[in-house]
Amino acid sequence: MTSHPAIITARQLQKHYGSYVAVDNIDFNITRGKCFGFLGPNGAGKTTTLRMILGLTPLSAGELTVFDLPVPAQAREVRRRIGAVPQADNLDPDFTVVENLRMYARYFGLKLDAALEQRIDRLLLFANLTERRHARTDTLSGGMQRRLTIARALINDPDLIILDEPTTGLDPQARHVIWSRLNDLREQGKTLLLTTHYMEEAERLCDELVIMDHGKILDQGSPAELIKRHVEPEVIELRGCDAQLIDTIRSKVTDCRIEHLGTSLYCYTHNSGPQLAYLRDEHKLTFLHRPAGLEDVFLKLTGRELRD
Repeated sequence: MTSHPAIITARQLQKHYGSYVAVDNIDFNITRGKCFGFLGPNGAGKTTTLRMILGLTPLSAGELTVFDLPVPAQAREVRRRIGAVPQADNLDPDFTVVENLRMYARYFGLKLDAALEQRIDRLLLFANLTERRHARTDTLSGGMQRRLTIARALINDPDLIILDEPTTGLDPQARHVIWSRLNDLREQGKTLLLTTHYMEEAERLCDELVIMDHGKILDQGSPAELIKRHVEPEVIELRGCDAQLIDTIRSKVTDCRIEHLGTSLYCYTHNSGPQLAYLRDEHKLTFLHRPAGLEDVFLKLTGRELRD
């Protein structure tokens, strides 16, 4: 039994749009003070689940509580204690950085007093935007705008921060800065709930996560637990393989689970020594040998086919 209470509890949660089932009878607990992730292909039901937690989309069936309050019945009170970072930045381009924060504070009924200005100063420092406080938001880089959106979500000192694909479209430098800021929030005791398509992001940030597809939860656990449960520890990747070579490798390489897509071949194994020797000595192939990761789990559970 965990020593940390659940901040969100869902039981048999469902959302239907006519005959289409967006969320299909899912259960989960999200622990206070941790980072919890929702992973899945497009259309898996992740964003719909977030919208139900925020009280923006009504439930079709099931039970959902946030801070021990029923949603959507007390969604307004729940939202007062949540900070939300949407997929796309929706900053007001007519306002400066600091004006965006002040305006958002008014939505929560916060007084524009010295205490709020001190909080804004701390948030600007947290977002590394102190020197840009009087800049219009349309002059900021994508990374700066994303950091400002995260800072804005903290203006009400929320207990729960919901982040919908927080680093999509950012360059690696900006992504790593945001990861650092999110880790800081977790260390401060904040609860983080995020969706992401970046498996490295999920491995770095999430204490626990679920993998969803077609509205269902396929599995749940820590990144390390899911990797251990679903895939072999080592992977050999080969690119540019023709059909004949794929058939040859399939027949010659043993003690290896093989997957392939197009001209790419993936060998999953507990002992890569014999396979590496065969590929080097017999075929003089170029390959990548790496430890298995969360992306391998994701692809095994949801498939390698392209989703629209």
